[in-house]
Amino acid sequence: MLELDWTRLPFGYIKTDYNVRCYYRNGKWGELEVSSSEHIPIHMAASALHYGQEAFEGMKAFRGKDGKIRLFRWEENAKRMESSAKGIMMAVVPHELFLEALKKVVKLNERFLPPYGTGASLYLRPLLIGTGARVGVSPADEYLFMIFVTPVGPYFKEGFKPVALQIARDHDRAAPKGTGRYKVGGNYAASLTAGMEAQAAGYSAALFLDAREKKYIDEAGPANFFAIKGNKYITPESETILPSITNKSLMDLARDMGMEVEVRPVPVEELADFDEVGACGTAAVISPVRKIDDPVTGHVYNYCKDGEAGPISTKLFKRLQAIQYGDEADKFNWTYVIE
Repeated sequence: MLELDWTRLPFGYIKTDYNVRCYYRNGKWGELEVSSSEHIPIHMAASALHYGQEAFEGMKAFRGKDGKIRLFRWEENAKRMESSAKGIMMAVVPHELFLEALKKVVKLNERFLPPYGTGASLYLRPLLIGTGARVGVSPADEYLFMIFVTPVGPYFKEGFKPVALQIARDHDRAAPKGTGRYKVGGNYAASLTAGMEAQAAGYSAALFLDAREKKYIDEAGPANFFAIKGNKYITPESETILPSITNKSLMDLARDMGMEVEVRPVPVEELADFDEVGACGTAAVISPVRKIDDPVTGHVYNYCKDGEAGPISTKLFKRLQAIQYGDEADKFNWTYVIE
């Protein structure tokens, strides 16, 4: 009997029943396999371990009030994993295989899918790694694609409550012309020191600036940055920023609400002019920001003066979640129902 307090789930790993796996060998993908093991047998010289041939995705499955299970914009995750694979020269996972694996792993672990109304969801982690042995620097000839799942609560412990960020001027997440636009593990490894320093100082995450000039907003820790200024939804444009599926969805919703969307370089000084600021991504959806501190310059930017998320961020958050759970008509055709 499964006993979980669905309303108090952390954003962390909880063992589930099964994961699914597929190997790329001899120039082709094999059959999808089901495993109950939490471990991967891997060669000690695998390219994933030595040369960073590793990419992953983060997505969620939701149980609606109608009992149906919905995936949110899975095609965009498949496309982004394809982009990441090409970016670091790995075998591309066919979209048909991607969807087959998603459906199978969700159905196999359906008892771990949180009930409607708990605020929790089933997190899916597609993973692609180079398993072929390499000592010289070169792409592998064998790869493993797998998906595991775990039930999760909010990414930040505050949930949909305003958080504080610290600008990380002494650290870079990704270099121009580098891998910042791909969802690969190296970018996250590069962000760990700044993130841990920010948390140790009492902040939820670090806010990165562009690596070239330290003049423009880049990413908000593990998420995209956005701001509201009057009737404008503003988000940074940069070749080092991971294209967030959540951010893309919020832009569409903002346009649908009659807002103007601007994707452009965002100078640090403009933080003083914004009405609302937030971080967005699959894990957090939206984390409203109440304060941004710049420890080097001493500037402090305050938002959410009443202690609550701003009205636009709140409306965007509620609309996106309503579509994900099937509470609002899916006019954008974003959800996929698993039968």
